[in-house]
Amino acid sequence: MRKKVTLLFSLIFTAQAFMTCYAQPKLSNDLRKLTQQHPDSALTALRKLYNVALDKNDVLTQGLCLQQMGKVCYNQGHYAQALEFYLRAEKQLAAQPNKNLIAANMGELGVLYYYNKQTQKSMGLYLKALSIYNETGNLEGRAEIMGNIGHLYEKAKRYDSALYYQNAALGNYRKAGHIKGAAKIYENLGSVYEDLAKYDSAGVNFTNALKLYNDAGDKVASIEVINNLGDIYRKTQRYDSSLVYTRRAMAMAKQTDNTYQMASCTKDMGQAFALMERMDSAYHYAELSRRFSLEVYSKEGMEQTAFLQVLYDMDKKSDEITHLNNIRKVNRIVGIAVFVVAILLAVLVIVIFSRQRLKIKDQQALARQQAAEHEFTQLELKNKHLEEDNLRRQLEVKSSELSTHTLNLIRNNQLLENLRSTLQAMVKEDKRDQKKQMQQIIMQINESFNHEQNWKEFTTAFEQVHQKFYENIRQYSNELTSADMRLIALLRINLDSSDIATLLGISTDSLRVSRYRLRKKLNIAQGDNLTAFIQSL
Repeated sequence: MRKKVTLLFSLIFTAQAFMTCYAQPKLSNDLRKLTQQHPDSALTALRKLYNVALDKNDVLTQGLCLQQMGKVCYNQGHYAQALEFYLRAEKQLAAQPNKNLIAANMGELGVLYYYNKQTQKSMGLYLKALSIYNETGNLEGRAEIMGNIGHLYEKAKRYDSALYYQNAALGNYRKAGHIKGAAKIYENLGSVYEDLAKYDSAGVNFTNALKLYNDAGDKVASIEVINNLGDIYRKTQRYDSSLVYTRRAMAMAKQTDNTYQMASCTKDMGQAFALMERMDSAYHYAELSRRFSLEVYSKEGMEQTAFLQVLYDMDKKSDEITHLNNIRKVNRIVGIAVFVVAILLAVLVIVIFSRQRLKIKDQQALARQQAAEHEFTQLELKNKHLEEDNLRRQLEVKSSELSTHTLNLIRNNQLLENLRSTLQAMVKEDKRDQKKQMQQIIMQINESFNHEQNWKEFTTAFEQVHQKFYENIRQYSNELTSADMRLIALLRINLDSSDIATLLGISTDSLRVSRYRLRKKLNIAQGDNLTAFIQSL
């Protein structure tokens, strides 16, 4: 926190002098760092500089501050506010003799319109900016705009035009000696060739980009390029090489504490392991990616909250400044004539009184709205708890039904087994007149072991308790029979072997054979427990 405050005060005293020294506005190191790490503080600092410039009637600094405030809002995803700042900056910079400032603002507006899916407006602004840069001979500005135009053509799948403009941009950056700009264009070229499935060319361009980023000391950009190289190797089925690059990117992301890149790296590693059919590792890295992504979203949510508060405070202060300016104008008019002063003071008192009353009404309305929203939220939370309780009770009922069906099946089969054993013993006796009749009874009992009605009821209850279990198990094998599915269901509810044999109407030896065949169909490794595997799904 102390470092952030020190950086903020340093920025306030130095940024105004910095901005007025360059033909094309660039961020100082302090401002760039503050913009990336603490956009809310950067916006506050820029607003203070803007107010100072407003007091001094410094139109150039006003335009530059508005432009940079637009960039901060754009980076935070507040496109409407960013558009307002850029348009205001355009008005302030229009009268400046430095045309590069106007072109730079057009380029930023073009990017904003592109992300708002207004590609025609974006292209029009890019072409205007390019015309100005051609006129002024600004190589870096021209290269940046050409790169943006090439990006538009790439997204429109007009790859020939995309490659033309990206190569033209690369030539301008080389002439200007701009290392990071050239690295970015190499990265863009790699992306185009990757879209065209020309992976060798894509790899060459990504490698060039990585070398230049390393020369420039840009670790964040280097991580992304290394990840892209890993993607190339993965798409060309060179999975081991892909993992080498992705792990390298992961190590750099950890060093720089870049959670976003760590989420991207773990996602790519999960995909590589999935393609290698190493599903345990694939699941592990997919879960890591999910955790990192949640951490990123949580952090972004906190930053967005702080940023929105700053925007709100800025609007509020703008209203206050406007109000104070009105008062100053009134005071100037007061000095002209006492009579006019008296009239204006009376009007001012009435206006202030009215505004205060409106403010009180607005606060009361806001309080009522917040109370209603709070009550609605509590009601939704209560309904959610009731739904969860209802679902839990339904699951308990279904579990009880499943247990009851299982117990009934066991009892029924045990009874039939006892009857069959008794009748078989009677058949072995010498009472020939009863032998044929008893054999018929035994046949009927044997048929009852295969009766499907109880199994259908059991299956219905099982699917209600263990939803999508059968879909998950079939992902491991397409050769599973109905008998296999019954055995899997009985193992899933953790019955012992004797009960399972009774339910299936087979001997324990036959059950061991069935378990052995099931292990082979599910490709379970030697030494892994079949029951533990099924219960883990």
